[in-house]
Amino acid sequence: MAKKRVYRIKFISQGKIYELFAREVGQSAMYGFVELGEIIFGEKSAVVVDPSEEHLKTEFAGVKRTYIPLHAVLRIDEVDKEGVNKITEASDADSNVTFFPSSLYPPGKDTK
Repeated sequence: MAKKRVYRIKFISQGKIYELFAREVGQSAMYGFVELGEIIFGEKSAVVVDPSEEHLKTEFAGVKRTYIPLHAVLRIDEVDKEGVNKITEASDADSNVTFFPSSLYPPGKDTK
């Protein structure tokens, strides 16, 4: 049996950095989006509960596929095994990540 691929996807949403593990990642049919499928969560019988991962489980409960805007994606890695999904603050002063502007229109331009 062939080993299924696992991807780690980091993206920005609402001022936070999301790190998700998924089995399917690809270019979406919707222009400008990355498509994620089969998001991987840890065992439900685990004794240790991570509040960040529990929040992600409830946020993505019932979601078959999610579409992330291309400009929000920080990186996509193929990894050997899944890890813990998490959310971190994007405004960490010691972070070496520089974010692209999230607006589609540059400031000062008329959007009409």
